Amino acid sequence: MTRSASVTRTTKETDIKLELVIGGDGSSDIKSGDGFMDHMLTLFARHGLFNLTLECKGDTHVDFHHSAEDIGICLGQALKKALGDCRGINRYAFSYVPMDESLARVCLDIAGRPNLVYSVPLTDRKINNFECDLAEDFFKAFCDHSGATVHADLIRGRNSHHSLEAVFKAFGKALSTACAINSAAANEVPSTKGVL
Repeated sequence: MTRSASVTRTTKETDIKLELVIGGDGSSDIKSGDGFMDHMLTLFARHGLFNLTLECKGDTHVDFHHSAEDIGICLGQALKKALGDCRGINRYAFSYVPMDESLARVCLDIAGRPNLVYSVPLTDRKINNFECDLAEDFFKAFCDHSGATVHADLIRGRNSHHSLEAVFKAFGKALSTACAINSAAANEVPSTKGVL
């Protein structure tokens, strides 16, 4: 069973085309408009075994904020579309990922209730041209449009690149596990309500 979705979003600020496959081989083709964001989304796809294609043309002459947020919107919408009624998924998952001196933890619930708790204190405001605050904006937009609850915590870290790399890898691995089919309840929606 292939679970996939395509999303397009065109505004006065961004023009985005995104394709997502759940349970792929981790291949990606990312053109976000920012090299560091490309790197983070490539890591997310590779370690979560998502196939991800993204092309974003944004108003980067202003800054990268609109692009980062709208990419999160599109990824959230694609995940929600690809999962359908969420029948058979694990729903809950967590992952700890070390990256040299950094250690990140991401816990999530594909619950239909969007919420982000983001505690990722970084030593730098910027990595190359990427404003580090935009990572939180990306995750917030993802949660709002996927209906997922995500808790992202940086347990320790010195180098901001390593720290965000650990967060994005942990996010990919946790989301992959949450989306995976539970063979013991493959035809059930994982909720006492009967719907997510």
